Amino acid sequence: MNARPRLLITRKVFPEVLERLAPHFEIDSNQEDEDWQRDTLLSRVADRDALFVTATDRVDRELLAACPRVRIVATGSVGYNHVDLAACAERGVAVTNTPDVLTEATADLAWALLMATARRICESEHWLRAGKWGRWAFDQWLGADVYGTTLGIVGMGRIGSAVARRACGFQMKILYHNRSRAANEAELGARRVDLDELLREADHVMLVLPYSAATHHVIGARELAAMKPTATLVNVARGGIVDDAALVEALRAGRIAAAGLDVYENEPALNPGLLTVPNVVLTPHIGSATRSSRLGMAMLAADNLVAFATGAALLTPVAAG
Repeated sequence: MNARPRLLITRKVFPEVLERLAPHFEIDSNQEDEDWQRDTLLSRVADRDALFVTATDRVDRELLAACPRVRIVATGSVGYNHVDLAACAERGVAVTNTPDVLTEATADLAWALLMATARRICESEHWLRAGKWGRWAFDQWLGADVYGTTLGIVGMGRIGSAVARRACGFQMKILYHNRSRAANEAELGARRVDLDELLREADHVMLVLPYSAATHHVIGARELAAMKPTATLVNVARGGIVDDAALVEALRAGRIAAAGLDVYENEPALNPGLLTVPNVVLTPHIGSATRSSRLGMAMLAADNLVAFATGAALLTPVAAG
């Protein structure tokens, strides 16, 4: 009887996920959810045939060299910029991700950040908690309208389309910037424009594009200066798409009205300036953080691993290219 392949799971997962995997693998799982340093991770992968990682685990040539037996890396995330796809391809290592299952949850969080930034919810709550509310005034905590305004979506994939559907309920004019024309643009009443026009015309800008070398700092000082001074910016995509230092300066200078961020450069470390400007809403990468979405992500990663173990076709393979 052939021995079951050896699997390393780098973070704590739901019991249902372990039950799904147990018949097919010998499992080493970080169920204590310890913060493994790089040296620990490199030692733990040494005799593994399969890896179940998250977006915080860097799968590069160094790690792959430490685990010559590995034949699949299943990441429990939609994004895979933490995985060196070319290095995996060279070694014959399959890579899978978890699209679709978190689309609606992430779009919900994006919309929550849009509403919170536009209506200054967090700023006014902090002011209220500090005991500063003494009287009502007509010009107190004036925010920006959302209903009937113009939304600019950068990246019209699954999540971008889900955000656009929400915008339809708010009777918003929808502009989008994408490498290709969206098949559902007529259904959504959306118009494809170049990035400069989108930044110039949008009252609210939503970033939902994948991270790559080509999209690094796609929103920097020049792009922020092109936005309306009354505009808001929301990023639920990936850190690195926005130049956080430039954003801090734009917020301080009033070049845009506010921002809502769920992702950051070098997270979990934040640009210290983001903690000092009042007109930014910050959440700790919780776009997919509902139980059903997180369980769905982990189960899809598990299903890909089971497919590998049983010789079936992978459900959501990611190809280098």
